[in-house]
Amino acid sequence: MKNIKFLALIVLALTLAACGTAQATPEATAVPTVVADDTIIAEGKLEPIHYTELALNASGLVSEVLFVEGDEVKAGDVIARLDANEAQTLESAQAKAAQEMTTAYQEVRDAQYKLDNFDVPSDFDGLTPSEAVSKMLVALDKARADFEPYKDLEERLEWEMRNDTPDKPKVYRDTAKIYKKRLDDAWTDYRKAVQWLELDSTLQNANARLVLAQRDYNALQDLTFSADTAGTRAALANAEVRAPFPGVITNLDLKVGEFAASGTPVITIADNSQWVVKTTDLTEIDVVNVKEGQAATVTLDAMPDMELKGNVFSISQNYSENQGDIVYEVTILLTESNPAMRWGMTAEVKFE
Repeated sequence: MKNIKFLALIVLALTLAACGTAQATPEATAVPTVVADDTIIAEGKLEPIHYTELALNASGLVSEVLFVEGDEVKAGDVIARLDANEAQTLESAQAKAAQEMTTAYQEVRDAQYKLDNFDVPSDFDGLTPSEAVSKMLVALDKARADFEPYKDLEERLEWEMRNDTPDKPKVYRDTAKIYKKRLDDAWTDYRKAVQWLELDSTLQNANARLVLAQRDYNALQDLTFSADTAGTRAALANAEVRAPFPGVITNLDLKVGEFAASGTPVITIADNSQWVVKTTDLTEIDVVNVKEGQAATVTLDAMPDMELKGNVFSISQNYSENQGDIVYEVTILLTESNPAMRWGMTAEVKFE
């Protein structure tokens, strides 16, 4: 029995020794691939492409407010009027009307000069500015889609070389250059169309303001002071503020019965047909890697699941300071929109 136990102990000892000397083969651990991410990300604010602040031409009590915030207005719509009995004197009203007409006339001349000297591309022949924008946007979307497969050119070429196809990279690179050139040209044409539309809109708005200024001036020009102030009150009953272009009233700081001071902005009208995002924290280190026409993706904090496409429209030459950093304002023109978008929304911009 003792011999059996002794033999069992010897077998057990040999087994343990064998286990102790055996070398376990280590399993290969995959090293994760590190991909450098040099995407530039900035924060910005959403704004309408065009907006203006309006003020009354006279001081007095507000007698009528014909719209509310959120209402759409057409060019020339009367938004508010003053009480004639509380309006400023006829002489002052005439002087203001004359100045308004002079200013409006100069704005028309300036706008006409800029439009006349704008180099309209031959591709826009036979098109209105609005039609040109629509046509160039379609072309831009197609060019962007055509270039999409070639965005990651360097990674693609490296893959081709690893797969022993040295002839393919050159073909691939040449094709990518062609589509990149088409995309650059499409963006240039689209930006030209937008500039043309802006110049045309500026001229139309200036002409509308001139018509209103001439009407107000003519209505006051022949009136004179008299003991009977009925004529004065009738003329000044037209002291009013009108919409200079079609848009949406985003701010209306007027109430019937309250006093309104001349020259104080009380109404804001915005053209929400197209939107821009203006960056607030793009530093000097990153701005040198951003260029006009560069594609960008915008995500609004209020709508995180929706991505909006756009392109860099302009880069400010002036700087500001933000928490000790030198920052530059970059404007991204969005090519997409959503009815839920609101002025002032916080946005994240990724420059591609």
